[in-house]
Amino acid sequence: MTAKQIIFLALGGFTTFYLATLLASLRKSFRRGRSSESGSFQIPSKTHLATGFITNFFDTLGIGSFATTTSVFKFMRMVPDRLIPGTLNVGHTLPVIFQAFVYILVVEVDVVTLTLMIVAAVIGAWFGAGLVAGLSRRAVQIGMSSALLLAAVAMFMSQMELFPIGGNSLRLEGWRLPVGMAGNFIFGAVSTLGVGFYAPCMTLVSLLGMNPAAAFPIMMGSSAFLMPVASVRFLQRQAYSRTVAVGLAVGGLLGVPLAAFVVKSLPLFAIRWLVIMVVLYAAILMLRSALEDVNVDAGKI
Repeated sequence: MTAKQIIFLALGGFTTFYLATLLASLRKSFRRGRSSESGSFQIPSKTHLATGFITNFFDTLGIGSFATTTSVFKFMRMVPDRLIPGTLNVGHTLPVIFQAFVYILVVEVDVVTLTLMIVAAVIGAWFGAGLVAGLSRRAVQIGMSSALLLAAVAMFMSQMELFPIGGNSLRLEGWRLPVGMAGNFIFGAVSTLGVGFYAPCMTLVSLLGMNPAAAFPIMMGSSAFLMPVASVRFLQRQAYSRTVAVGLAVGGLLGVPLAAFVVKSLPLFAIRWLVIMVVLYAAILMLRSALEDVNVDAGKI
């Protein structure tokens, strides 16, 4: 059995564990049959499915899905602010796993480097999700607005070609490997709050002298392992919107193969500028919501 086959087998195990936990959460919702902040499960609407399809379609092409999905949530008031991190992680897990299978299979990267970077990201996600799932609505609003601003800055830097060029190496050796693992640990922890993984991972591997193309299997592989781990923490605490998350997953599983196997590439330059503007506006909306909550609490004193 090759190293890649072992990674795929492990990913299958993580996926099975995630699906079992998700189904248990949905069954609990059916049995209770009552409303709560996370909502009893209903059939996802066309809007939920379209959101998952579009965001994961562009995620497969390299734009990212967390910032764009959060923007949709804010514009359409689809998900309560406190539940956005959990809904993002739970809803995008299966599409990202699909992407990981594709990129790990197609793009060459050193398997030892890939494995250790994945392990670091997963450990970071476990601690990060446990913290985020217990945050107050205001803390989530402030954290999400900060994450959106960081995402917009990263996308702007990508548009202006300000990311480091990188080298030709497909592996990390010597001191570069622990530095890369430390970075992935941090990225895994903060990604549970809605900070996209691709841009910081691309920057990190480039600064460490790797071929930027290697960011794809590292980023997708790390996300595919860390998101089930993070999602289980949100599922256990019921800190997600059930209906919306299922809609994202189903729509996303349709969008990924279209982007990966049919479209493969698009003239994304203009689309990225539009996404940057949308993400900035969503960040402002989220920050305004946090400030409004502060003013309401102050008025109660």
